Amino acid sequence: MQKATVPRSSAYLTALSQEIERKLQKALNIPSHRLELLQQLFADIALEIDDRAREIILSKGEDADADEITESNLCFYDVLANHFLIKPENGQSILNLIVLLWSQSFASHIFALLFHKWLFEVPIENPEALLRYGSALVQGATNVFWIDIQTNSRRFLSLFRYLLEDVALVPTRLEKISLQARRDLFHLLSKFLFFYNFDHMLERFLKHFPIFTNTFLIGGPVDVFVIELTDQLQKLKVEPVLLHYLSSLRALQGLELRMTTSTRLKACLYSFTSPGGPMYPTRAVRHAAWGSLDLLFPVGQYPRHIISFFFRLLYPWYWPSTCWNLIKACITTILYSLLRLLFSSWERMTKSRND
Repeated sequence: MQKATVPRSSAYLTALSQEIERKLQKALNIPSHRLELLQQLFADIALEIDDRAREIILSKGEDADADEITESNLCFYDVLANHFLIKPENGQSILNLIVLLWSQSFASHIFALLFHKWLFEVPIENPEALLRYGSALVQGATNVFWIDIQTNSRRFLSLFRYLLEDVALVPTRLEKISLQARRDLFHLLSKFLFFYNFDHMLERFLKHFPIFTNTFLIGGPVDVFVIELTDQLQKLKVEPVLLHYLSSLRALQGLELRMTTSTRLKACLYSFTSPGGPMYPTRAVRHAAWGSLDLLFPVGQYPRHIISFFFRLLYPWYWPSTCWNLIKACITTILYSLLRLLFSSWERMTKSRND
């Protein structure tokens, strides 16, 4: 019975590989439709596998590991990346076509999704090719992670997990790519570590951070991580994602930062506490930024709030909303106080009757 399922799964993955090769060849032959074809191919391999395809693909244990079998949101690129790792010859023609399309949009996206495991686990003898593949991987991973940011989804979580747990934390694999690619990879992981909810691995991640030549100027791993995180915060425009980042900043509590890095982070958070430009934060973002700012920098929090209040007085168009929110806060506080008083009185009366 098991032997009958092996060809079915293998044939399905081979057919998928041939279809990818066909679309890449078509994109290479038709320059006018190249962008559209590559975009469609990227969307296809990033799709979540439906139940019928899952039954066919995962019927063979060697093309998908046990962890991925249990994932409910398994995508086509997950199984294809494993397939090209186990059978590198099936992906060689696809790789050659991607190399010919390097300069095109979505080419690096497709390479990062399909060949991220192949790059680090299959021997590659050509050093020039390794240099090219390493930079393409970081570029492609950056692009797909930003797609997750913009859509507030975690479709490419498995790619991030692999780059973090199986590459960044494994020195033997990390050494396969160039020093510049390693630096870019750690910068990339620093930007998206909180987004993909790996803040619990921050300490391990920082211990494996490579030492760069400009450490004297910018600081150690913690400073580099916070600098990249600060730059990421200033680029975020999706409110739920920004709120998620701000709530995750509690993981930075207790870390020793350089004065310049600390000031940079403080200035970034402070820019989210005021309405209007340049960040134009919503009320929820402002409150989250104040919470993170007070948590990470408790010294001087009361003077900061007082100064912020007086600066708000310089913008009369914000007075109505400020007064309304203040009234709502006062009413809510009074209601909660009355409810607490009522319940405590009721408990005392009940207790006295029982006695």
